[in-house]
Amino acid sequence: MGTTREEVKAGFWVIGGIAALVTVGLIITLVIGGISWLTAPFRGEVDERARTDGSGAFRIATYEEFFGLCSTVQSKEETIKALEEEDKTASESRRAQISVSLTALKSSRIEAVNEYNAKAAQEHRSAFKDEDLPPRLDVNDMSTTCAP
Repeated sequence: MGTTREEVKAGFWVIGGIAALVTVGLIITLVIGGISWLTAPFRGEVDERARTDGSGAFRIATYEEFFGLCSTVQSKEETIKALEEEDKTASESRRAQISVSLTALKSSRIEAVNEYNAKAAQEHRSAFKDEDLPPRLDVNDMSTTCAP
């Protein structure tokens, strides 16, 4: 009878040890998952910073993109001025064409201005905008200057 009691005791210890290991494993898993969940926003910011600030290609592309958007607005303004000047001496049929072209150009200029302003407002992009470029473009200002 003594050996049976010893075997039962040993069995309880084995079962208790397994239960303790499972409990410790579960607690560790929950703690690591909780820490991971709590640090997710921070890790997301770090990942974004690594993709943008740390990427030379992103910096150069963003820098060039701002110049491209600004020069697009500037080009449209020059074309609008040229068409308005031509409109003064154009024939009636040409005036109709000019009117349609002016409407389309003014609309696409506004889109380009809005795109420039939207990208300039993005914190991760605005850091790479050249200092000589305007901080924002004005839809009503028809004399955009992209470089001094």
